[in-house]
Amino acid sequence: MTDDSSDASLWPTHAAPKAVPLYEVVKRQITEAIFEGRWPPGTVLPNEIELAERFGVAVGTLRRALNDLTKEGLLARRRKTGTVVTDRTPQISLRFLLQYFRLHGLDGGLQRAVARTLKVTAGPATGEEAAGLRIAPGEEVLRIDRLRMVEGLPAMLDHYTLSPTRFPVVPREVAEMPTLIYTHLIEAGGLRISAVREKLAAEAATPEVAAELGLEPGAPILVIEETVYDQLNAPVILALHEASTARHRYVNELQ
Repeated sequence: MTDDSSDASLWPTHAAPKAVPLYEVVKRQITEAIFEGRWPPGTVLPNEIELAERFGVAVGTLRRALNDLTKEGLLARRRKTGTVVTDRTPQISLRFLLQYFRLHGLDGGLQRAVARTLKVTAGPATGEEAAGLRIAPGEEVLRIDRLRMVEGLPAMLDHYTLSPTRFPVVPREVAEMPTLIYTHLIEAGGLRISAVREKLAAEAATPEVAAELGLEPGAPILVIEETVYDQLNAPVILALHEASTARHRYVNELQ
């Protein structure tokens, strides 16, 4: 097992938003550290008192966050060892759905992905985008393109379309884009997700997509069309994911 959790560079640094319960903030910060690979499987977390001090919360608040993450499968409590980051698939709830990387290795193992923003562009909504987001045709939208890497190899392209009027907190510069977009929208943009609709299809990679994913043109890829709805049941985010199936399988578990 590794014990890298004492390295200050691995600790989340963003401030807790006032509108979110503190234990939820701690859960999200721990989740982000795990999903970004800063706390890899086998990492032993400090004891609860030290961990609470580092997060600036009461021990009871910290314990509630750890208990939830243990139930969800991200952490495990082990005698004589303490709290450890697992390598198991989390028990996915709607809260985790859009943070969790759902491509697994061919052996079924959970993959840790690193996302890199390729570009951010603004422009008038196409007819299809306007209909999908229920906005006026031609209204400005932001388009975010990202590439996810697993063990240094390209795994999936992500394309997001959203309204900057609805989410003015979304940066327009590549260098300022947060690693976990949905966490940013939840914490800074007030997003409350009520539902997610996905459509999956097997398609042949175009030359452009194949080049980004390191595949031959025409190679089979998994295409996931995603619509995210807020608490008013309004569509607020359109996403398209194009994933290589050469080394991965798509796994989605909801409870």
